[in-house]
Amino acid sequence: MLEAEIGEFIGVFGWGDEMKAGHMGGFHVCSHIRRVALRSLLVLLVGMMWVAGVTWPASAAAQNFIVYIGSYTDAPSTSKGIYAARFDSGSGRLTPIGPVVQTTNPAFLTGTPDGRFVYAVNWQTPAVAQGGLDTVSAFAVDRRTGALTTLDKVSAGGALPNQALVDPSGEVLVVANYGAHAVSPHNAGIAAMRIGPDGKLAEPFYIDIHPNEPISAHQTSAHTHGIAFDKGNRHVFIADLGLDRIYTYDFDAHKPLLAHASPAFIHVPPGSGPRRLVVSSNGNFLYCNYQDSSKVGVFQIESGHLKKIQEISTLPDGYKGRNATAEIAIDHAGRHLYVSNRGADTVAVYGIDGASGTLTHLEDVSSLGKSPRNITFDPTGTFLFVANQASNNLVVFRQDRKTGHLTPVGQTMNVPQVANVFFVKAE
Repeated sequence: MLEAEIGEFIGVFGWGDEMKAGHMGGFHVCSHIRRVALRSLLVLLVGMMWVAGVTWPASAAAQNFIVYIGSYTDAPSTSKGIYAARFDSGSGRLTPIGPVVQTTNPAFLTGTPDGRFVYAVNWQTPAVAQGGLDTVSAFAVDRRTGALTTLDKVSAGGALPNQALVDPSGEVLVVANYGAHAVSPHNAGIAAMRIGPDGKLAEPFYIDIHPNEPISAHQTSAHTHGIAFDKGNRHVFIADLGLDRIYTYDFDAHKPLLAHASPAFIHVPPGSGPRRLVVSSNGNFLYCNYQDSSKVGVFQIESGHLKKIQEISTLPDGYKGRNATAEIAIDHAGRHLYVSNRGADTVAVYGIDGASGTLTHLEDVSSLGKSPRNITFDPTGTFLFVANQASNNLVVFRQDRKTGHLTPVGQTMNVPQVANVFFVKAE
């Protein structure tokens, strides 16, 4: 146990390989004095880290979380809505709580930074079939029991909301609406609504309906699908799968304000289908997984403007079957990027060059299920949760911080039509 804990320290300084070999700077640590030497090294490292301002890695300090799990409730699914589990970030143990609230198709969950409130999109509610709009539901969190209390439900400002994100200040919720095919008027685009001090949502203060412009036999209309805030919280990026565009909006959470930037969007290659977005840790690059072409696009960010610098495949070498990418994520250190493949049923792993933003493909890891719709890191950045929708299982992987490799920890939770997860610090 002692050596494992010290291993967390030495990993910070990149000395792991030398210690495993029993050497440190060419000095061999004899087995009969090894523990004494390690204890002395621990004291030395604590002092060095204090002077250097280096913190203990997050994984070393176990924390407990409530994991809220979104799902699809439409038949033939047997899901009732949002599920919950307890998660121990020290051991990786996942303990189911069960269903906590019944709501229609909570396909994506998000929440405020303080963990007091959770929001769920309600995808394809009965109102849409009547020409109406879908909704977003707000819940108050009990961080001791995991219970959710319904606060209110407001218009999503469109149909088939597939993602919603709270801005970093916790003041505004932005929703991406995929849009229903057979509904008039057209209703794909984005909406933004204020979050009150009590967690309740106001009706949208901004709605932007993207143009209904068929661009191919496969892409017949706008289908907004992904959201990302820049690091300064001054711009919002939106992926439109149906138009092969990535939009940029000027953003001010305090006013609040959302408006098209200039230029309003950039095009990606025809037939790409841009789906989800994530910004690099240093804020200089935007990454987008293309659902239809199974690639990742890399873009440089300059004052909210985007410039494409790379495209790279998400597929395993030699794979020829059908595939559609789903989700994209970056680890907390900003060194590795991950994309889930539905069809190949893998998670593609890339190394990130921090200076140029470019990606290098490292490996492909089985999702241990079918159709991995969502991948999300836990708040400590140690574990990646993979939600396999078609096989109804949520699988926990531990990330190797040095190599980016994912190893299953043996923790799986069965949830009907599992869609995504959101973490709240438990009390």
